Amino acid sequence: MSETGRTSTGSVIKNFLWRLAERAGAQGVKLLVELALAQVLLPKEYGLIAMVTVFITVFNVFVDSGLGNALIQKKDADELDFASVFWFNVVWCVIMYGILYMIAPAIAALYKHEELCLVLRVLGLQIIISGVKNVYQAYVSRTMQFRKFFFATLGGTLGAAAIGITMAYRGYGVWALVAQQLFNVLTDTVILCLVVKWHPKRMFSFERLKGLLSYGWKLLLSALIDTVYNEARTFIIGTRYTEDDLAFYNRGEQFPQVIAANVNTSIDSVLLPTMSREQDERARVRAMTRRAIMTSTYIMAPLMIGLACIGLQLIRALMPERWIPCVPYLRIFCAGMLFYPIHTANLNAIKALGRSDVYLKLEIIKKIVGILLILITMHISVAAMALSTLVNSLLCQIINTWPNRKLLDYRYKDQILDILPNILMAAFMGACVWGIGKLPLPDWAALLIQIPAGAAIYAGLSAAFKNESFAFLLSALKRILKRTGGSTEAGD
Repeated sequence: MSETGRTSTGSVIKNFLWRLAERAGAQGVKLLVELALAQVLLPKEYGLIAMVTVFITVFNVFVDSGLGNALIQKKDADELDFASVFWFNVVWCVIMYGILYMIAPAIAALYKHEELCLVLRVLGLQIIISGVKNVYQAYVSRTMQFRKFFFATLGGTLGAAAIGITMAYRGYGVWALVAQQLFNVLTDTVILCLVVKWHPKRMFSFERLKGLLSYGWKLLLSALIDTVYNEARTFIIGTRYTEDDLAFYNRGEQFPQVIAANVNTSIDSVLLPTMSREQDERARVRAMTRRAIMTSTYIMAPLMIGLACIGLQLIRALMPERWIPCVPYLRIFCAGMLFYPIHTANLNAIKALGRSDVYLKLEIIKKIVGILLILITMHISVAAMALSTLVNSLLCQIINTWPNRKLLDYRYKDQILDILPNILMAAFMGACVWGIGKLPLPDWAALLIQIPAGAAIYAGLSAAFKNESFAFLLSALKRILKRTGGSTEAGD
């Protein structure tokens, strides 16, 4: 079960591309499904499901208990470690679901929607399913078998898409969204269990579990603080404002989140196990962190800036007119998520070095800042609360990078200078795309010009200025293609 030896750049990129393909495929299909459902379902129905999701998301933090990351980070994790976590998770998740089941009526009363009680109890079943799935995900990440994720996620997403669309068009309303989410996680888990050549053995060790929890509990608490904070805005909007306000806020976040989640999750899942193998060599961890920040920002910057610039045309072309109020939120979230790679790479370096204590301290500091911003803006408007996420993202960049000035000798100023060329190229591309959107063209025609033009401008600037990240990605892809071609010829 333990892994030794250095991980080659080609292996990292290959696993990153598989993870990216899995996330892009899943999120791409989900986005298409959401667009289809938006033609039928009302913003109010999306608002109701968002209210319930707040609590399920918080409970899902306890599902992992920080043990998934602990399994990945531990150098010599073996069958006993994985089996102990698996059986613990099964029992723990049943307990968590029981608690959620009992408090469901109180949550429904809090929102003043009695129908949410049954919705919460049914949708909450995914907590038990996720307890099994998370251990398999940790095993796949540990052994760098990210191709397994691709097949599992694809099967669940396609099946859930068919069920969700069918039920929505037959008038099931909010239950179409419930069935879609529940079927998705169930199918993901079943397929992952079938394609991964690992199954938990009948063994358990409290001593091993205790050792993993000593590392994982800090990450659990960090994740809990982070999740409660992130869901606080949704909860406040759901209780203080209307279901429509919550739906527009969430839908505005959804489009950039699809892109950010694809890139960020791909980097996160590959980077942590890779860095953990090199945790004794700080210079290599620093180099990996720098490369991750530069490469991921090179990908993220044009996507976020480009999406913000075509947002109005995109919403008008793909969705009914009733969803146009989500455009301002979309642009705000694009700006906030632009710098996610800095957060992810720095935090992964801290976790890989085994400094979960530092990680927890950072979460506490960041959430104090974030809560103050929520308290200041919650009485103003939903738009003000959205803007507070942008301010918080900018402040948290500095906080997340602060420990690595000593741990890795990699300062925030150095990181900004590393990504500045990518940001400037993306900004110029965005200005050109924005100008095209001002032409008197139908929305579909504008999009057909804006998207390829933006890609061409960004690629052209990258080649003209000999951008380091552009050259790195090209070189890595060429190596992978060469190896793939060589393997094919050898197989022939």
